[in-house]
Amino acid sequence: MAFAFKVVNRERQIEECTPLFEEDRYKKQREELLKLLEPLKKATETGLIVNEEKCVGCANCIVVCPVHVAEDPKGAGIGRGPTIENPILRLENGVVKVVNMHLCRRYGKNRILCVACRENCPSDAISFLEG
Repeated sequence: MAFAFKVVNRERQIEECTPLFEEDRYKKQREELLKLLEPLKKATETGLIVNEEKCVGCANCIVVCPVHVAEDPKGAGIGRGPTIENPILRLENGVVKVVNMHLCRRYGKNRILCVACRENCPSDAISFLEG
């Protein structure tokens, strides 16, 4: 179980489980596991996934982000677009893009499991890998 936890947290690669990849008797399990891990490829370091096909470009996530509100009181803090140089999220061509994930409260050793962006997304375009 510890190895699986490390794979999900990107501390180890699933390919490091040599029996899974070297022994044919695990082929079915390997294929199923790789399908289950597919969402990890799309997720940021915080587990954030933006489904660009669902995003309607409303920018609610940008305006309600607690980091944006705190760091940008004259922009996102009053319901406008961010005026700070390094926002976490940015609207580009009508779709939200993650541009500075390392600034998110969900990132790093002192992370907080904030979900403000997800909870305020009317199109359910934002999700998190959570277990």
